[in-house]
Amino acid sequence: MFAQAIADFQANPWLYISIPFISGIIGYVTKVVAIQMMFAPMDFWGFKIFGIPIGWQGIVPRKAEKMATISVELMTTKLIRAEEIFARLDPQRIAKEIEIPMLAAAEDITRAVAQQYQPGLWEGMPEFARQKIIRKVQLESPAVVETIMSEVLKDVNKYFDIKHMVISNLLKDKRMLNDIFQKVGRQEFKFFSNAGFWFGLGIGVIQMVCWLLFKQAWMLPAFGGFVGFFSDWAALQMMFRPLTPKTIMGITFQGLFLKRQNEVASDYAALISKQLLTTSNMMEELFRGALSDRIMDLVNRHVKQMIDEQAGVVRPLVVYSVGSQKYIEMKNQVAARILACLPETMKHAESYADDAMDIRNTLVGRMQQLTAEEFEGMLRPAFKEDEWSLIAVGAALGFIVGEMQIHFML
Repeated sequence: MFAQAIADFQANPWLYISIPFISGIIGYVTKVVAIQMMFAPMDFWGFKIFGIPIGWQGIVPRKAEKMATISVELMTTKLIRAEEIFARLDPQRIAKEIEIPMLAAAEDITRAVAQQYQPGLWEGMPEFARQKIIRKVQLESPAVVETIMSEVLKDVNKYFDIKHMVISNLLKDKRMLNDIFQKVGRQEFKFFSNAGFWFGLGIGVIQMVCWLLFKQAWMLPAFGGFVGFFSDWAALQMMFRPLTPKTIMGITFQGLFLKRQNEVASDYAALISKQLLTTSNMMEELFRGALSDRIMDLVNRHVKQMIDEQAGVVRPLVVYSVGSQKYIEMKNQVAARILACLPETMKHAESYADDAMDIRNTLVGRMQQLTAEEFEGMLRPAFKEDEWSLIAVGAALGFIVGEMQIHFML
């Protein structure tokens, strides 16, 4: 048997040498396909038969809500707290940063509301009288914003829902969710593919020997399926196990992803601070998010109070002039217009807020302190969800390629 096998190998060396390399290619391709299946396509691709969907959608986009929830749980429980980062803001400094655009907005609002409710009276006023009223409103506007921000900072969680902000933004832009997993695990995905080739190559040598000796038709597809299955499983184990360093015979082993904790922390923090936990997103959530009705009530209360104080002793005359109902409507209109312009106005404070909140460095420091189990949770969910289907597809592809090999070997 051995003599015949050696003679057969000598007669067809390149044919047999191709077996390990084809096995390695199977291992590599099945890993590349597995990675693509995690992230693509963004939307469901396929068709329905009797209402049953037949096709595929990337695991991360398909389970975006669950993935986003997992990400935000780690982010908000271990990495960052809204009250902590907002506490770094100074209401006086914010008022100072937005003073110029706020003054311009206050003038526009005063003119618009006055023309709406008392067009004749406003137009008939001398310019110096109109300017005096405008200046009084302008002087108070930054102070009102300062007061509002001070009240928000006293109880941030009452007005700002960081979980809603993160999840809604990730669901709105699923590509960002893909980016988080892809950039955080870019080295691991590269290893995952390359490991598939070397695992396949090693198993392919065994496959070549078995084929030389026995030449059973079932061997090639069986080995192909095994390569696809085993290389997926083994590569995943090497990425995440062991969680903590283990020394065996003087060699220290640890999951590849876990070993890169400091490097991943820097990459993750840069991505999150630039695309997700931005001052712009926070202000959008504050003024238009899940709890924005509370901000609206707060702005209404302080703006109306400001108007009453500015009216002062002449308030009865103003009410008499425009009517009590119109006076109330006027206050509501001013409050609504100020609230509407606040998100845009607050953009002028973003540079200061970014520096003050220092989200990037906060994330880096906290991530480097995570336990191995907590850190694993940053990337593992992308693999763990439907992990069985990725391995099954790898095995199926390997089986199919092995079946095709038979036509070349027989």
